[in-house]
Amino acid sequence: MALYIFSDAHLGSAGPEKEAEKVRQIERLFEKVKVDGDRLVILGDLFDFWFEYRHAMPKDHHKVLFLLHDLINRGIRIDYISGNHDFWMDDFFEHHIGVEVHRDIFDLEYNGKKIHFIHGDGLAPADRGYRVLKRILRNPVNIWLYRKLPPDWAIPLAKYVSGSSRDYTARRDHTFAPAYEKYAKDKLSEGYDIVVIGHLHIPVYEKYDRGVYINTGDFINHFSYAKMQDDIILLEFLQE
Repeated sequence: MALYIFSDAHLGSAGPEKEAEKVRQIERLFEKVKVDGDRLVILGDLFDFWFEYRHAMPKDHHKVLFLLHDLINRGIRIDYISGNHDFWMDDFFEHHIGVEVHRDIFDLEYNGKKIHFIHGDGLAPADRGYRVLKRILRNPVNIWLYRKLPPDWAIPLAKYVSGSSRDYTARRDHTFAPAYEKYAKDKLSEGYDIVVIGHLHIPVYEKYDRGVYINTGDFINHFSYAKMQDDIILLEFLQE
């Protein structure tokens, strides 16, 4: 059996044609998971924006939600590490789909290997401004206040801000790549065998004496993902 990992589809961020392509590629990946997978890790930013009200949530992504539920029904375990575009998750995924949600970081032992997962937003020491913004956006009081806005106002506003944030990080993430590599090396030095990070949208596979660092890239342009079978993990790409 195999562990599959992917991230950064940012569903809802593009026009209809590109969105349809992303969903189709996710469906293709899930077909692979059905063949030999027993666990799937979503390493953040599956959605460009996700926010749950007590009795409402975004309506645009039902097909992907059904695909996730189908995997759960087949006995495949799914872990979801929240990213910087979907950290406002409440209880929908856990209670209604069966996906286990983790905030920021998730450690897993799989086939005898210790794996450290992190989405990676704000990881670079130079990204101080974002870390301040992150604390503000994730403050429980601010989340409570935002829920007071009607969904028809709050969701379009959040999508606009989310797009601005994505454009900002896209301009800087290549310069942050060395910091992510250093973070991975430090974690490997702590005793992890594998470190998997998302957020950069840059597929990376680096093998060191102490272990492996993978960045899962994205499901927008690269359609890259990691697959671990037995004790070997590789970075793979969906091919037409």
